[in-house]
Amino acid sequence: MVTSAQIRAARGLLNWTVRDLAERSGVHRNTVTRIETETTGPGHSVAAIRAALEAAGVEFIAENGGGAGVRMAKPGGAGA
Repeated sequence: MVTSAQIRAARGLLNWTVRDLAERSGVHRNTVTRIETETTGPGHSVAAIRAALEAAGVEFIAENGGGAGVRMAKPGGAGA
């Protein structure tokens, strides 16, 4: 599951505004804001946002004792 903090961090990695993410994911910018502030739960919109971020090269890191995070995918690797 992707967290609101991961979405904010991924957007920051890409230097995208809320509006940029909304346009690229097809999700209304108010919905993006609600997801990032945890005022709405997971669902269709979160999946669309994750897909847009992954298409831009972001890789979501699962919790493995060190916490969840994000990074840019290596060229030719997963997510590329």
